[in-house]
Amino acid sequence: MLLCNQCDDPPCVRYCPTRATWKREDGIVMIDFHRCIGCRYCMAGCPYGSRSFNWKDPRPFIQKVNVEFPTRTKGVVEKCNFCEERLIQGLIPACVEACKEKALIFGDLNDPESKVRKALKSNHIIQRQVELGTKPKVFYIA
Repeated sequence: MLLCNQCDDPPCVRYCPTRATWKREDGIVMIDFHRCIGCRYCMAGCPYGSRSFNWKDPRPFIQKVNVEFPTRTKGVVEKCNFCEERLIQGLIPACVEACKEKALIFGDLNDPESKVRKALKSNHIIQRQVELGTKPKVFYIA
């Protein structure tokens, strides 16, 4: 599974018949696991292959369950949500925190003084498939 590109114009939101996929005000594309009926239309609509379907119950494979956040279940689609449950607590996504090489940067793209904006300004950047018009908000430094 590939990282969700957190598109500004996400096709997955348009394709979801139950509105289980939606975009937060800050731009993060979310999935409401309780509303997801597992139709996988969002998977078909995502041009990045960033969604996966839970054919099995993933809970037995989760080593440390966060009781403050509902776990996914069999029969729903999931994707990266930048660890929304951590963002609410003022923390950064787990992958960014765990990256020993500090190769991942997370921040507010609207804040010109943020670490992420400074990195984007001073480096050559790449976005995946910009020609599709989805306006991806994940950037890769080349």
